[in-house]
Amino acid sequence: MPHPIAHFEIIGKDPIALQKFYAETFGWKFSPPAPEMGNYSLVDGEGKGIGGGIGEGEPRVTLYIEVEDPQAYLDRAVKAGAKMLMPVSQIMENLTIAMFADPAGNTMGILKSGL
Repeated sequence: MPHPIAHFEIIGKDPIALQKFYAETFGWKFSPPAPEMGNYSLVDGEGKGIGGGIGEGEPRVTLYIEVEDPQAYLDRAVKAGAKMLMPVSQIMENLTIAMFADPAGNTMGILKSGL
């Protein structure tokens, strides 16, 4: 797969309850919630699987596809029928993301990580 899924998000109206649910159900461990980011917590990434996070917002699950040029891929997605939901944005010093809705309405993300 040339551009793998590199991150996921589970977003809901009560992120603390969601974090508790996934911790109790699957044994996931989380970073402390960041109140300034909607109580967003990263899932501890040790072991198999991709990294992810749980935060506050309208309920959705988003998969982030890793690319080398987020703007170019966001443009390609829109040209192919996607709707831009979030323009290319630098979230942290080493993380750039964008979001779009695919033609079926699924929320997807694009990311470039300097990690």
